Amino acid sequence: MSDERPERSSSGGEGGERGDRKFFAKPKFCQFCADKTLTIDYKKVDLLRKYVTEDGNLRPRRQTGACAKHQRLVAAAVKQARHVALLPFANRGVD
Repeated sequence: MSDERPERSSSGGEGGERGDRKFFAKPKFCQFCADKTLTIDYKKVDLLRKYVTEDGNLRPRRQTGACAKHQRLVAAAVKQARHVALLPFANRGVD
């Protein structure tokens, strides 16, 4: 056995260096603030699907890049689309 261990980063915690991350955070901007003509509507299912995970959960702001104001509007539109049956409440596969 040799004592050759990789050096730990001084940041502490598990996971090693920053290169080990699975998710790379890129600079995000609010899509709706950048494009004023883009509106949030429960009938725009293709737009709302980007804000919903495969399991049917809403994606958090840190993943979507939406500002707080527009994230709340997106959440309300997704909930409304679910009640009108345009989006599923949960994607459950048939086994």
